[in-house]
Amino acid sequence: MNEVDISRNITEYRKRKNLTIKELANLTGVTPSLLSQIEKGTSNPSINTLKQISKALDIPLFNFFINDNPTENLVVRKDSRKKIMFAEGDSFAYELLTPNSQGTIEFMLMKIPKGESSSKELFSHKGEEVAYVIKGCVSLHLMSTVIELNCGDSVKIPPHSNHKWENNTDEDCEVIFAVTPPSF
Repeated sequence: MNEVDISRNITEYRKRKNLTIKELANLTGVTPSLLSQIEKGTSNPSINTLKQISKALDIPLFNFFINDNPTENLVVRKDSRKKIMFAEGDSFAYELLTPNSQGTIEFMLMKIPKGESSSKELFSHKGEEVAYVIKGCVSLHLMSTVIELNCGDSVKIPPHSNHKWENNTDEDCEVIFAVTPPSF
């Protein structure tokens, strides 16, 4: 598998939007100097910075982590899923179950270890999301409500609804979800 070049991917998506580094900096709140370093590969962006860039470019965050192969097939093998882990050694992860984020729907597996959550703060995205708990129990913080979901439960999350997932149990949790349009 080829190593992913995040800096090249950011540069490519910025150029597709016909934005200069300075224009992208204004949209993201990130300094032009830092964006330039990120695109040159001399600085590694934080997940928050990547989220700001992906939002400004109106593309799913996951696009920065994939190398599109024109001959890629439609099957995603269990041992070759594209993964995002938010910190080194972190066991919380998203796995892309679709070959890429280029279509009109994105299918993901979220693994939440015991005692962890998907984020510190509630977040939203423009996509509509439907999730299904396949293992364990999870608390979904949705707007100002907390919904307890057990294995076999499913939920629909409307677009732009602030939410986060939290596993307060003593066992790992897994949630499969679909988002349309892709926003990760």
